[in-house]
Amino acid sequence: MAPFLVRRATQGDAAAIARVHTQSWRETYSGLIPEVSLEQATNSQAYERRKESWRAALRGEEQDVFVAAQGGEVVAFASVGPARDHPGYAHELTTLYSLRRVQGQGIGRALLHAVMNQVQVKGSHTLALWVLSSNPTRQWYAAQGAREAGQKVEGGLTETRMVWDALPSSQAEP
Repeated sequence: MAPFLVRRATQGDAAAIARVHTQSWRETYSGLIPEVSLEQATNSQAYERRKESWRAALRGEEQDVFVAAQGGEVVAFASVGPARDHPGYAHELTTLYSLRRVQGQGIGRALLHAVMNQVQVKGSHTLALWVLSSNPTRQWYAAQGAREAGQKVEGGLTETRMVWDALPSSQAEP
């Protein structure tokens, strides 16, 4: 297991984040969403759209974005911003993706802790997210202390809301 570094993303990370975003979608959602939808979300045009979207996000102040780098390569990322459709929750984990080859190394947990720390820096102690109900990551979030708090159906896919009602006071890695 190679060491990794979690840090705040910079403008120069946009292409790497888009690459991880696109590849991790292929790795994560294959068999969970229709193949035609997956192809549209992971083809070269989707990569270019994601790259531009991440460039814009990194220029703005709406989201806080973190990356995990291993051997100088961005292998995972997470972002947090104001909650969009989670009544009673101040912040939303909008993304947390990692390449399959680095899963199980604590990188996702470290990114989640960075996000939780940022939420607390902003004066909040609540966090919510949507996860595809059929995605095994749903159980991972539960193991990190989130609880299920409802579902929605969008585009024929069922998503589960996962929430932290009170974030732990310290998220420092042991």
